[in-house]
Amino acid sequence: MADTNNASYLINTAFLGISRRAESVDRKTLVQTFVDLGPLIPVLSSRDHQIIYGRRGTGKTHALLYVTEQSRDQLGVPVYVDLRNMGSSGGVYADTQIPLGQRATRLLLDVLASVHEALLDYVVASDLDLTALGPILDKLGEAITELEVVGEVKREVKEVVNSNQKDASGIELTLATKASFEASHSRNREESSKSVGRLEESGLLTYRVHFGSVNKTLSELVKAILPRRLLVVLDEWSTIPLELQPYLADLIRRAMFPISGLTVKIAAIEQRSNFKIGASAEYTGIEIGADASADVDLDDYMVFDNNAERAIEFFEQLLFKHYSSETARKPEFKDPESLIQAAFTQQNAFEDFVRSAEGVPRDAFNILSIAAQRSLQDKISIPTVRVAARTWFQRDKESTVRSNPQAEQLLHWIVDDVIAHRRARAFLLRSNTRHPLIDALFDARVLHIIKRSISGHDEPGARYDVYKLDYGCYVDLLATTKAPEKLLDLDDDSGAAVSVPSDDYRAIRRAILHIDRFHERPRLLNNDRDA
Repeated sequence: MADTNNASYLINTAFLGISRRAESVDRKTLVQTFVDLGPLIPVLSSRDHQIIYGRRGTGKTHALLYVTEQSRDQLGVPVYVDLRNMGSSGGVYADTQIPLGQRATRLLLDVLASVHEALLDYVVASDLDLTALGPILDKLGEAITELEVVGEVKREVKEVVNSNQKDASGIELTLATKASFEASHSRNREESSKSVGRLEESGLLTYRVHFGSVNKTLSELVKAILPRRLLVVLDEWSTIPLELQPYLADLIRRAMFPISGLTVKIAAIEQRSNFKIGASAEYTGIEIGADASADVDLDDYMVFDNNAERAIEFFEQLLFKHYSSETARKPEFKDPESLIQAAFTQQNAFEDFVRSAEGVPRDAFNILSIAAQRSLQDKISIPTVRVAARTWFQRDKESTVRSNPQAEQLLHWIVDDVIAHRRARAFLLRSNTRHPLIDALFDARVLHIIKRSISGHDEPGARYDVYKLDYGCYVDLLATTKAPEKLLDLDDDSGAAVSVPSDDYRAIRRAILHIDRFHERPRLLNNDRDA
């Protein structure tokens, strides 16, 4: 039976209670647990329209929610919209049987309705003048509920004439003692007419979005809340179908970007985003760099190999703040260093934990949870961290890669052709090279960029980005003959320290990945069989 008074047990159970997702935590706790990364918050707090990139779990939501809370103290009116909560995201948006225009229009209206609702909630809960802002919000509500009939309009007019005529005549002669003669004649004519008209409309009753009307109403609202500034945060952009994203981006560019006093921040995954269609001045959407900046990529802030000291310090603070926010019974510590000493067997074990996270906080907390369950009554050791990293890799990342057979083949090819043969666990890829399979592996957090724009060993002047395999994949390779350095006994929980060598950039410079060779591989195999 577990010793519930054991310090390690209490620490590990507190680790198990840490939430993995920012949206499941109240705003006050989010502010308390946020760890800034150098200039990140000053950059995000600028008045510029921005697109914030970062893979799943890098902390986009946490950072933006922190910014929205901070804006309340700086005369801001924050509007946070989670695009995953749009009412039809699983239905009409993705239904290719419905015309693209209708799907896009419904999406725009749903987003505007969410903005309207958030604004109304904020105005009601704050000290803003509802009597002045209420009519403007009503106008915004009317602007996003306009209807029109799309189809043919037919007009039909009928005229009906009714006519009735009746003639009568007669002669009557009477012979008696007194003769008499009587003649009569009568004629009756009735005539009536009436016209019947009918207007016939055939088509679909559809919604429409008038960008000018929305822009005008939002402009009135921004003027009414001066000197406050309206901040609109659109999170989880990449959950919107790719073909609809440019149309939502176009609404934002036309209806929101021109308004002075309104700032838009969009959180997106670069590999799953499509902000623009069309070329030159006829494009639809947002032009990155011209309309909105994309100068924040959270993947560049927290990579262990870029700056080991900064990464260790960040995760020390992150772990300490989340641990301190837990309400469960637990030992209290005055600083992050004390917590790390009490929770891990040695500093190297914590450094291995940081390296295993590869700069992704959500991965860090999931690996920590698995390690805490395995240790429970003991401190977390290096072997425990590595088993936890491999378990998380197989449970989350490997299953994602397997859903894309070509990406899985590319991963195996990188391991066999680059890693095993060249004795390096990283490789070079030409800078600015975009390949869907590389993007898929990067998005799945199986590949990580550790350096950008370095020179090649054999091609002076050529610039390359350095990618390396995820730590979980690397640990798995160490148990095979293709290990880049040496074999490890991953099932050994003895606590013996085994160092993980840092990347040898001299070896990496010789490991250039030529993606075209991967595509030529089937043809080369066929040629070998024919020979």
